[in-house]
Amino acid sequence: MDEIKFRNAGLADLERIVEIYNSTVASRMVTADVEEVSVASKQKWFEEHNPETRPLWVVEDLDGQTVGWVSFSSFHERPAYSGTVEVSIYLDEKCRGKGYGKTILQYCVDNAGKFGVKNLVALIFLHNEPSLKLFRYFGFEDWGTLPDVAVLDGMERSLKILGKRIG
Repeated sequence: MDEIKFRNAGLADLERIVEIYNSTVASRMVTADVEEVSVASKQKWFEEHNPETRPLWVVEDLDGQTVGWVSFSSFHERPAYSGTVEVSIYLDEKCRGKGYGKTILQYCVDNAGKFGVKNLVALIFLHNEPSLKLFRYFGFEDWGTLPDVAVLDGMERSLKILGKRIG
């Protein structure tokens, strides 16, 4: 796999971030959104990220093409949870299954401590075996299951909570 680089997302990246996110909606594997979202609807989410504590990184190949993005989002708004973040990884359709996910998740694990993160959590549908396999590869453990909490195309789906203690 070619090398990739990470940079903090700017507002100019939001359209591409949303485009990549929307490319996952139809699969019913990655997100609980059942319709594509608008750039405007993701503005507040974008503003909740910052380079100091809740980064949102654009992932680029060596040619400067955006292949995906990754974010640390607050797990809960109460201060006692500030050391726990949800990590989300989204890849361009053409870049899935090529090893980018491993490189990105390794980067997250290696750099989490710089942002005061003690625990990384991932919320993954139980039927999303590729993502479960990726996170378990890095030592994420099952921290919980929310049975049949989502309905996608009339089918109930369970959500797995995976976690990893960083520091």
